[in-house]
Amino acid sequence: MRLSIPSPIGFGTAPLGNMYRNIPQQEALDTVEAAWQQGIRYFDAAPLYGAGLAELRLGEALQHHDRDAYVLSSKVGRRVLDEVEDTTRRDLGEKGGLFEHGLPNRIVYDYSADGTLRAIEESLQRLRTDRLDIVWIHDPARDFHGDAWKDVFQQAMDGAAVALTRLREEGVIRAWGLGVNRVQPCEMALQQADPDGFLIAGRYTLLDHEEALQRLMPDSVARGVGIVVGGPYNSGILAGGAHYEYQTATPEVLARVQALRDVAAEHQVDLRAAALQFSLAHPAVAAAIPGASRPERIAENLALAGATIPTAFWQALRDRQLVSSHAPLPGLG
Repeated sequence: MRLSIPSPIGFGTAPLGNMYRNIPQQEALDTVEAAWQQGIRYFDAAPLYGAGLAELRLGEALQHHDRDAYVLSSKVGRRVLDEVEDTTRRDLGEKGGLFEHGLPNRIVYDYSADGTLRAIEESLQRLRTDRLDIVWIHDPARDFHGDAWKDVFQQAMDGAAVALTRLREEGVIRAWGLGVNRVQPCEMALQQADPDGFLIAGRYTLLDHEEALQRLMPDSVARGVGIVVGGPYNSGILAGGAHYEYQTATPEVLARVQALRDVAAEHQVDLRAAALQFSLAHPAVAAAIPGASRPERIAENLALAGATIPTAFWQALRDRQLVSSHAPLPGLG
């Protein structure tokens, strides 16, 4: 696999950008330190997360740790400006209101080659580091750009992808790919460019995996392209929360989750453990990066990833058609 991640569980920093709530600074820093103390060595950030707030917090938390000891990724396609805007009126496509509690700096799209280089430099400053290991092109997809998304995607391929390929060839970064919530842009990127991997959020989960399983995972395995699974709990709905796709879950989604919960209860399985282990079971998956904004969540996630789950549980999911018949399952293949 071309995407080198040091451990199967990483740390997604979106919550540190004050996603959903105003997180105290020390709590955010303590959460990152807890991840470090628990052995996590892959951290992912993005300018979008609180208009640079997550990167600032991650940079402060990691500044005293050996830079050679961990893998760091961030994203391009958006830049954070010095001017301010109303955080409640940001255009985040289908994800409106996600970072209302973040910094008020204005966020703009820029998928050009020059914008990519500027975005990396700005991220390095916020992260207090001299390099990124992996760079993801962030959200050139329908959920943020609507019907114009294919034009935006092409801008990203002609600009950001070209710049990142050059940086990889020069040894400035190790790898690049897309960071998206949709499968189709990843398929298209494989046709047009040579990405090393994809960070795909919410699309290879216990609840939602059919499209990725059929259309992305086989090509990824064949080309050695690694998948980082973001949002393995589907924005919290698989972890006891009320959000799916960063919005309040619909009755249909709640019914599907309840069916999964019923099987989990029958076999005395924590559904969060099943969600994590399902995502990690596919050979294309390099890591999963559940988000956390409280220190105690780190140990919980690691324990869930290693929890024993009876094969009868997985077989029951398959028998009741709650997972795809083609999905690799722990202990069953």
